[in-house]
Amino acid sequence: MTIVPGNESRHGGDEAVFAGDLRDEGEPEAEFHPGVAARFPRKNAAAGVLARDEHGRILFVSPTYKPFLEIPGGLVEDDESPLAACRREVREELGIDLSVGRLLVVDWLPSHGVWRDSLQFVFDGGVLSRDRIGAIRLASDEVSRFEFLELAAARARLRPSKARRIALAHQAFLDGETVYGEFGRRLG
Repeated sequence: MTIVPGNESRHGGDEAVFAGDLRDEGEPEAEFHPGVAARFPRKNAAAGVLARDEHGRILFVSPTYKPFLEIPGGLVEDDESPLAACRREVREELGIDLSVGRLLVVDWLPSHGVWRDSLQFVFDGGVLSRDRIGAIRLASDEVSRFEFLELAAARARLRPSKARRIALAHQAFLDGETVYGEFGRRLG
C-alpha cells in the first residue's frame, strides 16, 4: 500500500476492505446508560520497529526530548491502528517508508510518573540495506541521530523495561513467534 503524505491511512490494511468492514458494522451502538462510555479507562499505545542492519545490529534513535535511546516509532493517535502509527512514525522520524512486517511483541507498561499505562507494539522492521540506511533523513525536531548497536552495547542507554522489550522482540523474531509481555517480561 502506498501512502501519500497528508493522506495517511488510519489503519494498516486495504482501504476498500476497511471501508466495507466499517459499513458492515452498522450504526454505532447507543449507550444503554448515557455517560458510561466516558467513564471507561483509556490507555495510551505506542508502536515501533525492530529494524536491523546487515550485521544484525538493531537500529536505535536518539530523541531530542528524552535522554534514553528508542527504537523508531511513537504514539498511536486517536482512531489510528498501531500498524498505521508505526509506519507513520518511522516515516516522520527517518524520512523513509519501511515495509513493516509481522508483530513481534505486545508489551504492557504500568503507569509511571506522569505517563498512563500503555500497550507497546513492536513490529519487524526488516534488514536495512546500505542504500536504505543512506536514504535516512532525520526529523531534526524529534531525532538527533541514529545508530546501529548490539543490544548489549545499547542496554546502558535504555530504560530497563525498554531493554527487556527489545530483547523480547529480538527473540520473538528469531523464534518466528509473537510474544506478550508485561513491563518487558514475557508472560504466557
